[in-house]
Amino acid sequence: MRQTMDVKTCRSCGAPIVWIRTRTGRPMPCDAKAVNYLTKPGGPDKIVTPAGDVISCEIVHSPAEATGWGYIPHWSTCNDPDKFRRRNK
Repeated sequence: MRQTMDVKTCRSCGAPIVWIRTRTGRPMPCDAKAVNYLTKPGGPDKIVTPAGDVISCEIVHSPAEATGWGYIPHWSTCNDPDKFRRRNK
């Protein structure tokens, strides 16, 4: 069962996003729509699970072929991801 998350709005592009705390403790903005994925080390996509794991994978459409479900990091779909990216000093 997919849990309900608090949906916010990206201040850059206006898309709906959810914030997920990764296993390292950092909050990550993700697209609000959950997607199915197939775990694939070195795969073309990244997914953040509700538990905060960041996984290399391939996004799939059929739940039958999926390893699980998660959220796409919003930096990969936002039209201006650098606007809010932290810079190392």
